[in-house]
Amino acid sequence: MSSEYICEKELASQPAIWRQTSEFLNSVSHLLPKKGEKLAVAGCGTSWFMAQSYAGFREEAGCGESDAYAGSEFNHDRKYDKLIVISRSGTTSEVVDLLKKSKIPSLVITGVEGSPVTKFATESIIMEYADEKSLIQTRWATAVLGLLRAHDGLDLMKAASDAEIALESDLGDLVNVEQITFLGRGWTIGLAQEAGLKTREAAQFWSEAYPALDYRHGPISISQKGRAVWMFGEIDSQLESDILATGALLEKSSLDPMAHLIRAQRLAIEIAKGKGLDPDNPRGLGRSVILHPAM
Repeated sequence: MSSEYICEKELASQPAIWRQTSEFLNSVSHLLPKKGEKLAVAGCGTSWFMAQSYAGFREEAGCGESDAYAGSEFNHDRKYDKLIVISRSGTTSEVVDLLKKSKIPSLVITGVEGSPVTKFATESIIMEYADEKSLIQTRWATAVLGLLRAHDGLDLMKAASDAEIALESDLGDLVNVEQITFLGRGWTIGLAQEAGLKTREAAQFWSEAYPALDYRHGPISISQKGRAVWMFGEIDSQLESDILATGALLEKSSLDPMAHLIRAQRLAIEIAKGKGLDPDNPRGLGRSVILHPAM
């Protein structure tokens, strides 16, 4: 997969990065939450959506109660055994402030050794090998989610094989649609949110994301010919019929949903290129959001 854009090269490295993460897990598994612990997971932007996905996956795997929070919206009155904070740069203001205030034993997963979050966390996992140069997150996000899912039972090597299939698959008519609604159930709702974010930030493209069955409670009204509905995970047969009846293109896959996200990442970049945009440097974005205190 050749490209002039850094994000495409980083995106294409995901199968190798996931396999490396599977090996890396052996050295850090003792830091990750134990089965039965009540867990909070927090992050901002993409990291928040990975937190949502992991919290849902962990509960579905029977590993313990797990809640996900945007970094700025943490419930400090709720009791947890452990707080996991996900932050690629380690500098985002909301998560730094969260760690400063929280009294919960904390674990930071970041790509940068010695970044501010590591100074305020109880423990840190540094995944520098998965860090990225592009502003938009692809491999970093899935490497972290892969690490956490593998800790709770995922065969990450098998998922990496699915990722290779996703990289080689044909995007077909998806590159020509004018709008996409991403859907998920359970832990894949976070993936739907992340796919929507990728298309918006990389390509300034109209996308939305919902829990799959809630889509019929209003959002289905925007689906029509020339638009698409993208399902992560298994789809209810009646929902599938309802989507097809709108005339919208339906995207679904039997691949691991995290590998299916790679197709959405690829599509976001292709749409950006088609519009003459630079997906490595989305409008109005930086690598980290650092809020300066009021003077």
